[in-house]
Amino acid sequence: MPDSMTNQRRRRIVLGIGNSERGDDAAGRAVVRLLRGTLPHDVELVEQDGEATALVAHLEGAAAAFVVDACAAGASPGTVQRFDVRNSALPHAAFGLSTHGFGLAEAIELARALGQLPPRCVVYAIEGISFEAGAPLSPAVAAAVAAVAARLRTEVTSNEVAGEQLHA
Repeated sequence: MPDSMTNQRRRRIVLGIGNSERGDDAAGRAVVRLLRGTLPHDVELVEQDGEATALVAHLEGAAAAFVVDACAAGASPGTVQRFDVRNSALPHAAFGLSTHGFGLAEAIELARALGQLPPRCVVYAIEGISFEAGAPLSPAVAAAVAAVAARLRTEVTSNEVAGEQLHA
């Protein structure tokens, strides 16, 4: 198999979704910014506004994808939930409404329907409280961003992807 095909099959990506100008909605992007320079060079780090077709395009061909976004599920601010979405859908109640238009839950299901959902696909949801224009991250969400970044440093670099060993 050509090297480019092998690399594509083993591609890892972290997608931070959100709007940097809307308070806690920036949580996903903030995680990606904390990860810059701390992961192996072959791990893609992408900040994205949450547009569904762009998200699906980023997922295509990846062996492992980690998506981080803010949510409003009614939990305490800063609560972190981790969802393995390879075999089950995201809870629509937490992700059905989006400042990004077509929501993350729908984008994941579109990728699944198109056969573009990676063999390993994890979503981290950080419960937000403040989504006003111009607001900074709330203290609880800022703490959660640091915790998710720390966890992803370990999870992304683990050698296991869907039962298959990755070789750096």
